[in-house]
Amino acid sequence: MNVGLRRLSSCALLGTIAFSHAGAAETAPDVPVLTHTVVLSKLENPWDMALLPDGTMFFTEKCKGLSVRTADGKVNPLLGMKDTNGYADTAADLFCEGQAGMQGVVADPDFAKNRLIYVYSTSSKTAPGTNRVMRLKVSDDFSKVSDRKDIVDDIPYKPMATDHPFGGPGAHNGGRLRFNPGDGFLYVTTGDTHNGEVPQSPTKIGGKVLRIDRDGKAAADNKAPEGFDKRIYTYGHRNPQGIAFRPGTNQPYTAENGPWHSDEVTALVNGGNAGWDPRPNMAGRGECPDQYCGYSPNQMGAVDPKERAAFMPMTDTKTYPDAMKPAWNNDSLSQGLSSGVFLDGPQWKSWNGRMVVGLMGIGVHGTPVGNRLDVLDITSDGSSATRTMVNLPMPAGRFRSVVQGPDGNLYVATDEGSIISLKPN
Repeated sequence: MNVGLRRLSSCALLGTIAFSHAGAAETAPDVPVLTHTVVLSKLENPWDMALLPDGTMFFTEKCKGLSVRTADGKVNPLLGMKDTNGYADTAADLFCEGQAGMQGVVADPDFAKNRLIYVYSTSSKTAPGTNRVMRLKVSDDFSKVSDRKDIVDDIPYKPMATDHPFGGPGAHNGGRLRFNPGDGFLYVTTGDTHNGEVPQSPTKIGGKVLRIDRDGKAAADNKAPEGFDKRIYTYGHRNPQGIAFRPGTNQPYTAENGPWHSDEVTALVNGGNAGWDPRPNMAGRGECPDQYCGYSPNQMGAVDPKERAAFMPMTDTKTYPDAMKPAWNNDSLSQGLSSGVFLDGPQWKSWNGRMVVGLMGIGVHGTPVGNRLDVLDITSDGSSATRTMVNLPMPAGRFRSVVQGPDGNLYVATDEGSIISLKPN
């Protein structure tokens, strides 16, 4: 297959000094100046990346499949979805629909020894479809994958629902995979699939963060409430598309996509409830379309985002007083918060130890605003954060994934089809 990928040289464009949300400039010596290199272009909806110590990069394209860019710049398409061409192998059960498809990818911490990677994808093996975590073995020459094992095969997927007025099939999958360097477990984010019962359900594993071993078994010290699936680490989530671990403590933080309001970044507590409950007749709500109150009926008429949040809070502390409270809520706006990672290394200057998050620029009623990267300075207890908006050295895009590479640079994937390296100076 002609994958249409090419490596471009650095444009060496300088970023300007970033400004905090409050408008006060950080001092120039403390702010990294960014240059950028386009690593891959002409991709189709790249969703996630995983980098090895030598710079080899696995990456997914939502409706095509899994590929690898080797350390010498060669791109090998490894595992394609049904009806794709040019891959070393294809899987007839893997499909793409709406937001669903091939999403998160992560390499095993012991990849050099076991050659294992993990991929989150949508499958038709169980009707009407499920999201799955697949474990794959990569050949020594990075030309193919084998030994597929679905270590999680029951993550909900949203099929076509003719009576649901919001979003098409395949909505709200979560889909991010990351290993915690502190405890060695694999963390999996899952979405509520526009199903009101799912986030607070003890047995449906959508709207959750799972914490599992490499075979898909629950971490023994997961503390979900009695009667909950043992794989659940936290519950009550809407659509967490990002998870990252804070250097020093390795505490997990989610980056979560809000409804008409309140994208949120939250410090997770083992067994905690994120407080999302879109069922009808909760806290005085009336009936809602298709039994899902995640958008309506009263939020849509409110102009002020804080007024919308009062109708249907992302974190419902009135119903759940002990819910995990967010460190940051994007000024009560929903602009398509996706992935997140903590920057680590002195090259990041004042941003060292801060969390960078990507936003995809979806505003109220689909308004294309907010395409950007934000850097969050989160308090040590995770209770609050201040935000710096990054002035980028290249045109902004819909930032779907952010990953720090072994070279210390920040790698970002955009829905427009590029993977870009941002180098701090």
